[in-house]
Amino acid sequence: MRLFFLAIMIVILSISTAFAQVHGDLVEYRQGDVLLEGYMAYDDSFKGQRPGVLVVHDWLGVGSYVKARTQQLASMGYIAFAPDIYGKSVRPTNAKEAAGVAAQYKADPTLLRLRVNAGLDILRNQPHVDAGRIAAIGYCFGGGAVLELARSGANIAAVVSFHGNLSTKAQEDAKNIRAKILVLHGADDPFVPADEVSAFQDEMRKAGVDWQMVIYGGAVHSFTNPGSGNDAASGSAYNRIADKRSFEAMKTFFAEVL
Repeated sequence: MRLFFLAIMIVILSISTAFAQVHGDLVEYRQGDVLLEGYMAYDDSFKGQRPGVLVVHDWLGVGSYVKARTQQLASMGYIAFAPDIYGKSVRPTNAKEAAGVAAQYKADPTLLRLRVNAGLDILRNQPHVDAGRIAAIGYCFGGGAVLELARSGANIAAVVSFHGNLSTKAQEDAKNIRAKILVLHGADDPFVPADEVSAFQDEMRKAGVDWQMVIYGGAVHSFTNPGSGNDAASGSAYNRIADKRSFEAMKTFFAEVL
């Protein structure tokens, strides 16, 4: 499985860099007293101002998967930044560790919002980022994180959640949302059940948010990540078709709003 995951990551990275000179840099910054280390990717062959995309990691933190996605976006002409929600020294090495760390932020949405907004500030202040054309996307844990960023009232154009958590402790904060919202969801995701989906939809409707949801039949949790394996019965599995379709949906959405 590890070899399969590494092979897919190599393919993603090769696609990202085949037609562009993408650079990736580790970026240290702080939220309060906590030292964080994110990952910035850009193609310096693109000149002038360009849109920025915040890319929030899954529950494993800033690792190879989110870096590959960040490079992929950079090859498309965006300046992409993967913020560090956990802290520079916090890098879970397995699902048990990841679940424990992620739970801290799910239980404390105020802290989660502060961490995501800290990353947004780093991206917004890049000299070649057009501050009026910024989007935030996230995977699994990160999908829930970018929805909390939207609920915080962040001044961004778009938010995209890939198989992310949809619940929140503060549904009333949906009135603060200024971004357009796209949720890409697996129809058979056992970790985001139907009642959570319905509650999210009601939240968006009541707040008058510009939102849309695309649901992929046969897809479970983490369907964009090859590292999730292929055992759908486990609740998390890669789905090549849903991965491709969801990425295309994001691109279409960005073409509209950015």
